[in-house]
Amino acid sequence: MTVVPITSADLSAAEVSWFAALCSDDYQFLGVPDGDLRSSWEHCSAIVKRSEALGFRNILCPSSYQVGQDTLSFVAGCAPITDSINLLAAVRCGEMQPIMLARTIATLDHMLKGRLTVNIISSDFPGEKAESGFRYQRSREVVQILKQAWTQDEINFEGEVYSFSGLTTAPAKPYQVGGPLLYFGGYSPDALKLCGEHCDVYLMWPETKDMLAERMQAVNAVAQESGRTLDYGLRVHMIVRDTEAEAREYADYIVSKLDDDYGRMIRERALDATSLGVSHQAKNRELADKFGYVEPGLWTGIGRARSGCGAALVGSADQVLSKIEEYQKMGMRAFIFSGYPHLDEAEHFARLVMPELRTCSLPHEYGRVPETTPATPLGTGVRK
Repeated sequence: MTVVPITSADLSAAEVSWFAALCSDDYQFLGVPDGDLRSSWEHCSAIVKRSEALGFRNILCPSSYQVGQDTLSFVAGCAPITDSINLLAAVRCGEMQPIMLARTIATLDHMLKGRLTVNIISSDFPGEKAESGFRYQRSREVVQILKQAWTQDEINFEGEVYSFSGLTTAPAKPYQVGGPLLYFGGYSPDALKLCGEHCDVYLMWPETKDMLAERMQAVNAVAQESGRTLDYGLRVHMIVRDTEAEAREYADYIVSKLDDDYGRMIRERALDATSLGVSHQAKNRELADKFGYVEPGLWTGIGRARSGCGAALVGSADQVLSKIEEYQKMGMRAFIFSGYPHLDEAEHFARLVMPELRTCSLPHEYGRVPETTPATPLGTGVRK
C-alpha cells in the first residue's frame, strides 16, 4: 500500500476521538432501545466529560433529523463544562443560511477558545431528494462562503445556489486563525473534488485496508491538482478486551437480541441510507465470513442495525493497537472511535489502548489556535 502524504509535521501522533451519541445511537443490545441510554443532554454531555477525562482529544457530535438533539446547541452547552477536548460539530450544509452559519460557528469557536472542529455533511433534508451533484455543489458554496467570512473583510460570492455582494464579515471572525478545521466524508467524484479542494481531513468508514488505501489515493490525487495535501481519518467502532476471545464474545453479545427486520428499519430511516458510502458498508457485510469479519479484526455486525459506519475493530489490546498502527503507516492521523454502550467502551479503550498511543490535537498541529485570545473581540471590528 502506498503511504499518502500528510499535512502536519508530527507523524507519530494521532488525533484520537470518541463519539457523543446525540442521534439516539447508544445501546447495550443493538436495536433494543434502552431508556437509560437515550439521547439526552444529561447522558450525552456525560459522554463528552468522561471522554475528556480519559484523554480523548476530540469528540464527534453527529447530526440527525430523525432522532436526537441539535448539534450546534449541544456544542454550545459543552463549552463551559469542558476545558481541553475539541468538539467536532457535524454541520449539514444548506440547513442554515451560510452567513448566519459563519457567525454561529465563529461564536462557538470563541466560546470554546479554539477547540471547535467542523464535520461538513452533504445529505438531503427531510422531504428533499436532491441529486448528488446539487448537494455537493451546495456544500462547496457553503464552504467557500464560510472561508470568505472567516478570512476576508467582505463577502463577495456568485454561485449556482448562493449569491452575496459587499457583506461585511466583522461579526464572523472566529477564534482560530483561518477558522476551524473542516473534516469531510464522501465517496462520489463530486465528494472527493470538494474535499480535495477545500477541506482539511478526509474521513472514511471502515473497509478492508486495500479499499481504504484506494480511497486515500483517489482524494489525494484531487488535492494535488489544487496544490494541497490532506490529513486522513477513520471513523470506526471499537470492541477491545484483554483477550481476543473476550472481545469476540462481546461482539456476539451486543447483537444477540437484534431482530434483523428492525435493524433494516433503523438503517433505512436515515437520510443517507441510499448513499454510495452506505452501499459500501453493506458490501462489507456481504463479503464477510460467517462470523461477520471482512478481514481479521474488522467485524461488520454493527451495520446490521446502523446506517453509516457499520464495522468495529474487535480484538485484544495488542491486536487493536496493531490495527491502528497499520492505519497510521498508511497515512491516517485522525481516528473517531465509539462503542456500545459508549461510556463503557470508552473506559475499555482508555485502559487498554490509549496509554500506548501518542495523541495530538489537529487544530494545534495546524497552528490554527493562537497562543492568546485574539486582540479584537468578536463583533467589534475586523481582525487582520
